[in-house]
Amino acid sequence: MTEIAISAARSQLGDLVRRAAHGRETIALTDHGHVAALLVSPQVIEDLEDALAVADYQRRKAEGTLEPGISMEEVRRRLGLKQR
Repeated sequence: MTEIAISAARSQLGDLVRRAAHGRETIALTDHGHVAALLVSPQVIEDLEDALAVADYQRRKAEGTLEPGISMEEVRRRLGLKQR
């Protein structure tokens, strides 16, 4: 993780955003030596949300608290997709 002071980041913001977005690099913006915010790629957040959803599903499955789902055939029917 790269750390940069907010005051220094002002003049480099475009470059820092591109580095985070395309290089999947996390940029920590610091204020008086303390991390105040992070610049991260949206894909990183999406990956974390996916991992959290899978972990939650696995937890509920292990606890036996999953509610009934919708069959794949029903999903296809509702979306107007070709049935297999």
